[in-house]
Amino acid sequence: MALINAFMSLIYPRFCEACGRHLFQHEKYICHVCYLNLPKSAFHLNKQNAISLTLAGRVPLEEVLCLYLFEKKGRVQHLLHAIKYQNQKELAVYLGKLLARDYLLHDNLSSFDLILPIPLHKNKFKKRGYNQSELFAQGLSKGLGTLMIPDALIRTADSATQTRKKKFERWENVEGIFSVNSLEQLRNKHVLLVDDVITTGATIDSAWQCLKEIEGLKISVACIAYARKT
Repeated sequence: MALINAFMSLIYPRFCEACGRHLFQHEKYICHVCYLNLPKSAFHLNKQNAISLTLAGRVPLEEVLCLYLFEKKGRVQHLLHAIKYQNQKELAVYLGKLLARDYLLHDNLSSFDLILPIPLHKNKFKKRGYNQSELFAQGLSKGLGTLMIPDALIRTADSATQTRKKKFERWENVEGIFSVNSLEQLRNKHVLLVDDVITTGATIDSAWQCLKEIEGLKISVACIAYARKT
């Protein structure tokens, strides 16, 4: 089997999604060098992290789980681009498992009852064919052993992409775009709300606005990367 795998890697070479380097047989999606050197956030070890501070006074976060720090034109951006535009769905699941593994090394763990991915609008989902946040949430669900509910939140408006918008425009763009689909399931639960990238926190805040009236609900967030808005 090892010889067959080695032969197949010669015919169909695999490359690191972060740096483009040829992957060895034992490497999966990311080369060992990138695995060790990609900029981890370790936000779950610091309550005064950038995402908590960004959303302070708006969203009462219990925990923040973030895998990487985003660098423009850097290797983390290559990973996100591969997931979002190159159909690398399994990479998103893999990164969710990596974040879960990092979090489980932490001593003071919170217990999450449910994982809720930020949904795509049906028009965007139809065009892309998948929701990268849901795939990342699948990896977290498997790694943490926590149930994911993909349709607990519904995106009711097809908002424009946030990529080139200024901070205030981002908040306006996502205002009132979600509704709750699973009210009874969420009562008195600690939910982990999952997005692919958090920048200004506008999307998370908009989701919280439709969740905050649910009795006993506590909220934490998780993302692949935090991108500081300059």
